[in-house]
Amino acid sequence: MSKLIKSIYTDGACSGNPGPGGWGTVVYFADGSVHEMGGADRQTTNNRMEIQAAIAALEYLVKTDQSEPIGLYTDSEYVKNGITKWIKGWKQKGWKTSTNKPVLNQELWETLDQLNQKASRQFKLDWRYVKGHSGDVGNDRCDEIARAFSLGGTPKLQKTVDISSSPPNISLSKTIQSTQSADPAALDLHEPEPESAMNPASLPNPETLDLDLPREVRVFQLRNMVETLHMADEIAGKGYLITSSELADLMDVNASAVTSRGDNWVWRNWVVSRVRREGNQILWQLERVD
Repeated sequence: MSKLIKSIYTDGACSGNPGPGGWGTVVYFADGSVHEMGGADRQTTNNRMEIQAAIAALEYLVKTDQSEPIGLYTDSEYVKNGITKWIKGWKQKGWKTSTNKPVLNQELWETLDQLNQKASRQFKLDWRYVKGHSGDVGNDRCDEIARAFSLGGTPKLQKTVDISSSPPNISLSKTIQSTQSADPAALDLHEPEPESAMNPASLPNPETLDLDLPREVRVFQLRNMVETLHMADEIAGKGYLITSSELADLMDVNASAVTSRGDNWVWRNWVVSRVRREGNQILWQLERVD
């Protein structure tokens, strides 16, 4: 019987988007031992590395004889929402988005979907979002591994003995160096890489509009909202890059509410991704995914 797994964390990183990337996955056992994995890709995107980390996690989990529920933590809402919400619609539409565009990273999503279905038949897998760079030990460690690989390093990883032969409650850990794996998979140069949803609603919501306001005012607010959404759709469709201040104006929030969310997150119908820095400006990209 393999050791009981308590939780598993995943993360991806990219030095440039696209650019050299890395991924990290950390398995935490109930007896306190740890198993770490990671790899690199010479030319990729952050999204692909986030998905690859989740794939590695599930490949590891399905080889165990686990039956207890396991929490899988990711700081990518793109991954969490994609595998738990969006993928059903994507498959029904023949791997097309709501705007009838091909789903990016389809081959990775198909692999992740197959593994997720297999894992779900074996045990309860609870996909959980964790905010990146928030002091969570598991997430921080995955980020450290992924970033090291993306920068061309070979980080030292803790690796337990073969889980299928380890006696329970005995930790026989050793530190090893992982090997880098180059994946020259096809890549979309306009692909973003999401993370956490904006908590405060930035645009008027038909369900939350103040009904005490005159009807003309409510209609005006709705028109402004639709105009804003159309603007976001055009920015996404054309592949335009916008600055943090421009994005904040679009969302009607303070600029700090944009930059504090991390490198990638979900806002309404779009994945918002940090692409690069030009001088003092951070440039962002929107991708519609629903």
